[in-house]
Amino acid sequence: MEETYLLNVEGVKKKILHGGQGELPKLQDGSKFTFHFQTLKDDFERTVIDDSREAGMPMEIIVGKMFKLEIWETLLSSMRIGEVAEFWCDAIHTGMYALVSRGMRRIAEGRDPLEGQKHRCGMGNMFDYHSTGYEDLDELQRTPQPLIFIMELFRVRGWWGWLPELEQLGQAAQLLLPGQVEDPSAYKRDTWAMSKEEKLAAVPVLHSEGNRLVLRREFAQAAAKYQEAVICLRNLQAKEKPWEDGWLKLESLVTPLVLNYCQCQLELGEYYEVLEHTTELLQKHNDNAKAYFKRAKAHAAVWNEREAREDFQRVAHLDPSMAAAVKKELKQLGERMRKKHVEDRKRYQGLFQSSQGL
Repeated sequence: MEETYLLNVEGVKKKILHGGQGELPKLQDGSKFTFHFQTLKDDFERTVIDDSREAGMPMEIIVGKMFKLEIWETLLSSMRIGEVAEFWCDAIHTGMYALVSRGMRRIAEGRDPLEGQKHRCGMGNMFDYHSTGYEDLDELQRTPQPLIFIMELFRVRGWWGWLPELEQLGQAAQLLLPGQVEDPSAYKRDTWAMSKEEKLAAVPVLHSEGNRLVLRREFAQAAAKYQEAVICLRNLQAKEKPWEDGWLKLESLVTPLVLNYCQCQLELGEYYEVLEHTTELLQKHNDNAKAYFKRAKAHAAVWNEREAREDFQRVAHLDPSMAAAVKKELKQLGERMRKKHVEDRKRYQGLFQSSQGL
């Protein structure tokens, strides 16, 4: 059973994906964490920003050595050996992530992580950079936002010395050092830890599980299955060139999953969620009648009459086989709007009469 709770830190939530062993480590300055991590955006696809597994080596940070992203030390201090946990961190904690990630990526590329950096404090350097050299990190720097960190803690041990190369990196990165790492404890693998083949194999399973849950009218659980499948595919798409064959094949799998997710959200009354995701889908596929139909129903539910009628009309134009369903929806929309207008008129008349009597 997943356990979700707040750390005793403002703007941080923690979810344990797999429990660890033993007590919480007793830390002191010089203790060293060895762990794998994945950084995600807090969006529907949970877009992957960085993944230490992709780099092929674990991370190491040293307690008390002023690592730039201070919140990581706090997160890791809450974990037991072998634990896998997901942390949601508000923007107050993630403002320096772009610079930390820049340093990590440069190290992985065999480049100087401090290339072009002036000898000033980290916050000052943030304003010196016109660009990090990475488009996704530039976006984070322009628009600070909450991030999700998934961490798997392998080991905590004392520090037996200080490497000159780490001193050179200073606050930018005390990490990505190759070394012997204990095997992580066995657990049901979350999608973040899956290989490409495992993600592809998981998608039809998740799709089928979602469909089964829909038949049982367990819409929230079904939506979670569809979303997880989309995340698998979006992670794979990120490694393909947009609109080329590999990307398009994955996109053809994503679209029905997003539509299924939106249907669940309609059933749950999350209409603005539906509007967001159908609109995003239609920006890529403006001939998808089912997306227009679901968006139209969401517009109708939140009293956007004009937008709902426009979308329903597009549905009938794109897919004549849905004309009967559109006609039914438009009739229901007209009846609901007339009823609303009558109720509104009575309400306003009552307010006017009450004000006259004062």
